[in-house]
This record gives sequence, structure tokens and C-alpha cells, in this order.
Amino acid sequence: MPDTVQCVSPVDGGIYAERPLASERDLENACAAARRAQAEWRLVTLAERAKYCRRAVDAMLAMGDKIVPELAWQMGRPIKFGGGELKGLEERARYMIDIAKNALANIVPEAKPDFERFIIREPLGLVFTIAPWNYPYLTAVNSIIPALMAGNAVILKHARQTLLAGERFAQAFDQAGLPEGLFANLVLSHEQSARIIAGGLVDMVCFTGSVGGGASVEKSAAGRFMRLGLELGGKDPAYVRADADLGFAVENLVDGAFFNSGQSCCGIERIYVDHDLHDEFVDGFVNLTSQYVLGNPLEASTTLGPMVNAGAADFVRGQIASARDAGATAHVDEAAFPASKAGTPYLAPQVLTGVNHQMSVMREESFGPVIGIMAVSGDDEAVELMNDSRFGLTASVWTGDEAAARSIGDKVETGTFFMNRCDMLDPALAWTGVGDSGCGCTLSALGYEQLTRPKSFHLRTGTAS
Repeated sequence: MPDTVQCVSPVDGGIYAERPLASERDLENACAAARRAQAEWRLVTLAERAKYCRRAVDAMLAMGDKIVPELAWQMGRPIKFGGGELKGLEERARYMIDIAKNALANIVPEAKPDFERFIIREPLGLVFTIAPWNYPYLTAVNSIIPALMAGNAVILKHARQTLLAGERFAQAFDQAGLPEGLFANLVLSHEQSARIIAGGLVDMVCFTGSVGGGASVEKSAAGRFMRLGLELGGKDPAYVRADADLGFAVENLVDGAFFNSGQSCCGIERIYVDHDLHDEFVDGFVNLTSQYVLGNPLEASTTLGPMVNAGAADFVRGQIASARDAGATAHVDEAAFPASKAGTPYLAPQVLTGVNHQMSVMREESFGPVIGIMAVSGDDEAVELMNDSRFGLTASVWTGDEAAARSIGDKVETGTFFMNRCDMLDPALAWTGVGDSGCGCTLSALGYEQLTRPKSFHLRTGTAS
């Protein structure tokens, strides 16, 4: 087994970063140090924990000028958009810090003579965060900051594609003066991660990644009865009703489909449009898509960067080719995007019509810059098609009728339902999914319930029978 991990940049195919794998002693020492630190940290007041976490957020933001180009080199996001991830990190972190006092407060039932009764929320102990490359700061912060605020220690294993993101978290906590051992960033192989879980060295795993990766985590955790939070895949649908603001829907759904080169678990991957709007919607969608600039993400003019690697791009190319062979129409001329070349991570965006649910592009997660659009007869058909998926992370409806949106939302099987927006996350709301999109939740007050265990106190204070 190789003793190093490499980040191969999608920009030029070169090795951008290389780090040695943690040794078994490193791993054991980190877990032992985390246990020692957590035993003291759990006794630290929430106000003090918040000071450390806020300083860490400030330190991360101060690194922005370095982080943005690092993101471009590591995973291909254009520098034009790199700062948005840090803004999102700040929003989520500060919100979770601010609500911790109420979210972690004791639960006290109605008074009962001669008894004092209450429920406290105890930290789980050691949280193992396994973070992905596509939003390396946003996804990791969802568990790291609330885990620490709840009194836990954290070990972070970041994706090989974004090795430097894990190091930036470690630097931020070092600069914040976080007690030694409480947070550790480890460079680990999949096999080492599996041994950590199977060996019961941690108390919770927060994993964001593929369905296959989530299944591997579950397999490793079998028999350990530990807490698991799994944010997995998506095939997120949008439904454009006949009463939608057409221009607004086009603008936002193009962005929802192609931002980050479509590499978002909650990105738009399939669209259903009322037949009365279908042709006009497609024309507007294709026109706006054609305005993207595909190229080197380090150039200010680039609005669509490369996919993470050539294999991922080739998978999407295969989906497009398969759909076209089955009768779908491709509306974007790839020749208009000269940077798009077979065998490279650079892939032109594509808009397909004439698609159906027998096609992979409408059923299997693409995680790339392709979208299938279908005409529907109305709400009932749209709901049926939106639910015809093994995934259920987010879904959206585009309409001027809030009552209709609520009715549709009640019927769609999804973790988050949007009206007139998509591909975003509100930290005040639980981030969760159904089906192959995973289990558990992060953020909101409910996110703290995942990171703690309830402990009941039943105290008899009187002598009455």
C-alpha cells in the first residue's frame, strides 16, 4: 500500500499536494490525546467553547486569499466563486455557535411534588468527520463546529483531493488556541478509516460522500452501535409550474444545475416543466447555459471549471451519449466550448430533452454539468416523477402559488423542499435526506441532538409517599 496520498490537480493533471499517511502510532496517539482532551473539554462552559470556535472561524476567514486559489488547484472551482464557500462556512459556524445555549439546554418537564426531574445532553465523546472534496469547508464545518460546541473532540479525515482543507482547519484551531488534542487532522487511507470505525475508537462518524462510501461506513460500524450521520448522493428534481416566473426560474435553475460544474449533492439534476412553458423554458435555459465560459479556474473570466478528474467527466460523457443513443436531443454544441476535450476533466455543459426515466441521466447521480428536462401535464405527474428515484435530498417547485407549493411539498419524498430556490442550505433548518441520500441530520437545533446523548435525572427530594 502506498505510504503517501496525492492530490492530482484537475487544472493540469500535475501533483498539487502530497502528504504521508498517518502511521498506526500517529492514529493511536491522536485518539488517546482526543480522549484526554475531551474529558476536560466537556466541563468547559459553553461561553468558553464559543470563544475558541469564534476565533477559529476568524482565523479561517483570514486565510481566504490563500484558500481560494488552493480550491481552484485542488478541485477545479473557479476563483471567481471560491470566496462563497468561506462565506457559507462563516454563516453556518456562527449560527451553530449562537444557538448552542438553547439547543443544548436541559429539558425540564412539568413540576412534580417532591421530585426534581430533567434531561441533560451529554457529549458523545469522539466524533470522526470524513469530509468530501466538492465543498471541502462547507461540508466539514457542518459537524466540526457543533461537535466541539457540544463538548466532543473531533478527528478529521479529509478527501485526498482536498488535503489542504484539512490542514487549514488544523491551522485555524491552532491559531484559536484550542486545547491540544481536541482537534486532529489525519491523512488516512480508506482502510485506516475503516479500522478506526470497526475498532470502536470513535463514538460517532459524520460521513459525506457516495452511497458506496456510506455503505462501507455502515459495514465497518456493524456491531459497534455507534452514532452515524451519512450524507450521501442526490438526484435532485425541480418542477416548474405553469404559473412560474419563467425568467427567474431559468436563471436560478441554470445556476443550480451547473454551479461547481454540477458537482453538488444538492445540485439540480432533473427538471420537469409544465408543457405550456416547456419550449420557452428550454430555449431560455439553453441560451443562458451557452454563456458559460469553460476554462482554467485560475482565470478571472472562467465561470465553469473542470470536473474533479477525467474519469468523472467521462462518466457524464457516457450518460449523455447513452441518452442520445436512446433518442434524447442535446441542445448545446460542444464545439462552442473549445476547452472541452475527451479524456480530460474539462467538459462542456449539456442540456437534454426527449429524456425519460429509463435513461441513466434521469435516474443515476451524474454529479456533473448535464441536465435532463421533461414536459409534464401538471402537479400529479410532476410529483410522481419527482418521487421516482432512490434519492431524496432536496426538491424544488417554481410557482407563484404558495398553497400549491405546500401541497406538493407534502407529497414529495425529500429531506428539504424549496419554493422558488434551490441548491442551498439554511443552517436554521435540518440538513437531512431520505432513501439513498442518507440518514441522520446536521445543522439546526436537531443537529445537536445527533452529537449528544440524553441523560435523565430523576431526583426524589421529598419523603412523601
